[in-house]
Amino acid sequence: HVQLVESGGGSVQAGGSLTLSCTASLISYGSHMAWFRQAPGKEREAVAAMITDGGRKYYSQPVKGRFTISHDRAKNTVYLQMNSLKPEDTAMYYCATGYGGQWSPPFQGNEYKYWGQGTQVTVS
Repeated sequence: HVQLVESGGGSVQAGGSLTLSCTASLISYGSHMAWFRQAPGKEREAVAAMITDGGRKYYSQPVKGRFTISHDRAKNTVYLQMNSLKPEDTAMYYCATGYGGQWSPPFQGNEYKYWGQGTQVTVS
C-alpha cells in the first residue's frame, strides 16, 4: 500500500505560480506518478504524468507549457510546478500512482490504485 500526501495548494491571482508537492511512502524506480484535478461540476482530469528516473512525461493540452512535473528521489516527492495560472485552473488537485496499464495518455482516474487526499488551488 502506498500513501500519498499532497501539499502546496492555496489561493493565487491569475498569472501567479504555485508548486504542489506529493510525498509518497514509497516511489519505486521507474514509477508512474500523476497529477489529476477536479473542479466543481466537472469530471476529474489528468493534467500531468511521468515515469520517474528519466522516463516519459505527459501534459494535458490546457496546461502544456505552463505546468511542469518533476521528481526528487531523495525526498520521495513528486512536484507540480504551475506557472501563468488561470481562473480555469481552479480545482482540487490530486496525486495518484499505482497505474495498472501501459503508457497511453490521456490517462483515466480509474487506472490508478493509490490517491492522496487532494489540495485545493484557487485562482482569481
